[in-house]
Amino acid sequence: MVSNYLLLEEPMRMASILEPSKPNFFPAMTKIVGTLGPNSRSVEVISGCLKAGMSVARFDFSWGDAEFHQETLENLKVAIKTTKKLCAVMLDTVGPELLIVNKSEQPISLEEGTLVVLTPDQDKQATSNLLPINFSGLSKAVKKGDEIFIGQYLFTGGETTSVWLEVSEVKDEDVVCMIKNSATLAGPLYTLHVSQIRIDLPTLTDKDKEVISTFGLRNKIDYLSLSYARRAEDVRHARDFLSKLGDLSQTQIFAKIENVEGLIHFDEILQEADGIILARGNLGIDLPPEKVFLYQKEALYKCNIAGKPAVVTRVVDSMTDNLRPTRAEATDVANAVLDGTDAILLGAETLRGSYPIETISTVGRICAEAEKVYNQELYFKKTVKHVGEPMTHMESIASSAVRAAIKVKASMIICFTSSGRAARLIAKYRPTMPVLSVVIPRLKTNQLRWTFTGAFQARQSLIVRGLFPMLADPRHPSEFSNATNESVLKVALDHGKASGVIKPHDRVVVCQKVGDASIVKIIELQD
Repeated sequence: MVSNYLLLEEPMRMASILEPSKPNFFPAMTKIVGTLGPNSRSVEVISGCLKAGMSVARFDFSWGDAEFHQETLENLKVAIKTTKKLCAVMLDTVGPELLIVNKSEQPISLEEGTLVVLTPDQDKQATSNLLPINFSGLSKAVKKGDEIFIGQYLFTGGETTSVWLEVSEVKDEDVVCMIKNSATLAGPLYTLHVSQIRIDLPTLTDKDKEVISTFGLRNKIDYLSLSYARRAEDVRHARDFLSKLGDLSQTQIFAKIENVEGLIHFDEILQEADGIILARGNLGIDLPPEKVFLYQKEALYKCNIAGKPAVVTRVVDSMTDNLRPTRAEATDVANAVLDGTDAILLGAETLRGSYPIETISTVGRICAEAEKVYNQELYFKKTVKHVGEPMTHMESIASSAVRAAIKVKASMIICFTSSGRAARLIAKYRPTMPVLSVVIPRLKTNQLRWTFTGAFQARQSLIVRGLFPMLADPRHPSEFSNATNESVLKVALDHGKASGVIKPHDRVVVCQKVGDASIVKIIELQD
């Protein structure tokens, strides 16, 4: 049952439509995940992306080798240093993705009304009548009348090379299909998707495990995007694998929901995962188009109530080739914000698009405008009601901090945290003002070496709407004293002033632990 409600402030001011968009240190409360690739891997372009508002860099292993991605990541590190903009790293697995392999890379014309054979024999040449695929079990998974989609949208962002096939018959391991529309396939790889059919392949493939244990471990990735998550067991299996790698035990797992099977088990997946990615590309093929909006609203609502970040994909595909989005795309981005998304994920638009920096900037401006008319007060009341009574200690403190900030019209909430959980709970109530998450490092030992925790927790808030991290100085004692807390608070306030978020006579709400007690206090800034 969709429990959504109109999260739009009433009455809307028509005058605001004519006001120019104002630049801000925080381009938007909603975060932007940018996929780095051929057109977005130089230090110069990545620096531009960070300045435009990208806070998470995604590395998609559906294409490109580890060496290519490592070079890009090294450039990202340089860009972070020069721009002084924090950025988290997301590794996206390939998962059980079915692909058509065109080794010759010659264009292949498919004609409506003719037959084409899908074969698992990858040694054969791709032609207009024969297409080799990377999966030998297709003939066992499909039956006559099933629909199969072929497209390059995952690589180009465009839907112009979409082909629909209907299964005519199954011959041993081959599948004979009728072509339902004419198109030309150009390029080495095409995604193949069978509507509402289970593909008997592991969610975390051997190739994925190899990439995680080499590239992922070497770079201590912040997030693992688990492609084609179908059951809670998939998330548990991935978490066990990360835990065995030691340094990746803190890596968060974002489950990508890409088919109906993942949709059916959504609640149990949400419980296990740290966040959800609504992969509308594949899901939009598995579901009838008229059902996608309903899934988006319900999934985002459930993520919001659970206090887990949700990410929406496939929003401005046309910006892969164009400087401006279509009107429909701009509206789609705004509606995703009003529905409650934490972040927007850009794929082909930044990966190989012509305007990666402009795309991030445009999406950020649309998000900021939607946030202005977001009915935060109504959302706050609904969330408090859903949490119910008696509240846990943490929920009570988080909701009190947001309530106080709303009442006194605070410019910022500052939250001291070590695990990041307190700051995420505050963000769950969607305050209209930024939440500065001051992460206090902890000193830990495994009997062999001492390490500080905190960097992971700081970067992992970069995907949560409205949350902006700051890592406290680890040279201080791990158990912070009141005096230390006050000095860190001064640094946080100075940061807020320098960024233009707070000014003299503004009010700031501070949430922190003093001894065993959690306190919420209101500070009024002097000149």
